[in-house]
Amino acid sequence: QVELVESGGGLVQTGGSLRLACAASGRTFKIYTMGWFRQAPGKERELAAGITWSTGNTYYTDFAKGRFTISRDNTKNTLYLQMNSLKPEDTAVYYCAARDYSGDYSSPRQYNYWGHGTQVTVSS
Repeated sequence: QVELVESGGGLVQTGGSLRLACAASGRTFKIYTMGWFRQAPGKERELAAGITWSTGNTYYTDFAKGRFTISRDNTKNTLYLQMNSLKPEDTAVYYCAARDYSGDYSSPRQYNYWGHGTQVTVSS
């Protein structure tokens, strides 16, 4: 089992920045891929960015390109999402997810471990 705990959400003004963190514990040696997803009210959960844990290879959804940066610290078993130039439409609950195999970064159904989420609110 892998446990994931997010932190770093909050309220920020348009154009501001936030850095989310996701601490992984448990059987972390099983992790192959991690991702940051978000879900706004009434919308489906969507990927912001994904990373292959061992290689550091990254993938970004279009809305995240150029504004968000995903990274990881293997020594701390922690995943990060640096979010810059935030917009009101970025308002959502952000979830950290992990899985123990390769595959499509963007499909939530392919992740078998999830955190409880952290709220990000961007005011206009």
